[in-house]
Amino acid sequence: MNIEKVNLSNPFEKKEVIDFLAGFDLKYDDNIDYTVVIRENDKIIATASKGKNIVKCFAIDKTHQGEGISGAILTNVTNKMFDQGYLHSMVFTKTSNQDIFSGIGYKEVAHTDKVILMEMGINSIDKTINKIKKDFNIKNETQKAMLVMNCNPFTYGHQFLIEKAAAENEEVLIFVVQEDKSIFPFKIRYDLVKKGTAHLPNVKVIPGTEYIISSATFPNYFLRKEDDSLMEYTKLDATIAGKQFGEKLGINKRYIGEEPYCPVTKKYNDALMEILPEYGMEVILVPRKELHHTAISASIVREKLKEGKIEELKEFVPSTTFDFLISKEGKEIEEKLKNSNSPH
Repeated sequence: MNIEKVNLSNPFEKKEVIDFLAGFDLKYDDNIDYTVVIRENDKIIATASKGKNIVKCFAIDKTHQGEGISGAILTNVTNKMFDQGYLHSMVFTKTSNQDIFSGIGYKEVAHTDKVILMEMGINSIDKTINKIKKDFNIKNETQKAMLVMNCNPFTYGHQFLIEKAAAENEEVLIFVVQEDKSIFPFKIRYDLVKKGTAHLPNVKVIPGTEYIISSATFPNYFLRKEDDSLMEYTKLDATIAGKQFGEKLGINKRYIGEEPYCPVTKKYNDALMEILPEYGMEVILVPRKELHHTAISASIVREKLKEGKIEELKEFVPSTTFDFLISKEGKEIEEKLKNSNSPH
């Protein structure tokens, strides 16, 4: 059994994989850095890929299932991750593939009717949540609400939502999206949230981990892309929030802001309102804070920053964010924005 590495810079080789996946109603994902195939008579009969530590685009011809091919090709991809220093790997796949991945050591994180997220390695969702409990001194008996925010950057809109949650709950946990795919890097976003909520003693700001809105759980969020997979990604991320974080951290409320602009975030909110109550978590939908009859959003702030309208930003962001925007680091991000077409 010969496993071949695909030359991703070769359009012909890449198209072969894309065409093979299409037969399984699968799309070749963005951000793939390694792909392998197995052939029979020059035709692909199995393929698997990865993007960093995430297994993607796995498919095997039905006539060759049960021959040990799946284990061989997935072990190859998993070993590649290990060689690159990734000691924890994840896979988002169809529920029908669960036994295949279980057979090489993957364990379930969460699932929906159609898809499952699995993981393998030195880390796990249980270890991650236990570490959060310890590091942030979280007690299950305290009544808690949670918010998940990207804060790209932190605005008066974010602050308004957090202040409302802080006034209505004993403790509030803010999970800041940790994936570094936004124009404002995670460390800066996290720091601005901490500074912008320093006046609220019952608020704890926590890194979002790779289990909350990440490339594994919800890649569409970063692509701002609506496609057939969007609904399953939104359901999966909502299920993880309820089943894992909600139940294990004793969270009984989730605050979300109304979404007037982005259809991807709107569908995510819809999934939260449908799924979280199943895990005993009430969803509080809060109208967005407005300025001049327009909802305050980080995207408006980025647009004004891109246009160099610095003074106008004082109406949209707290002084802690504004001070950063006019700093040397802030000016560097402003320059990046002027040369970027990214939605983030």
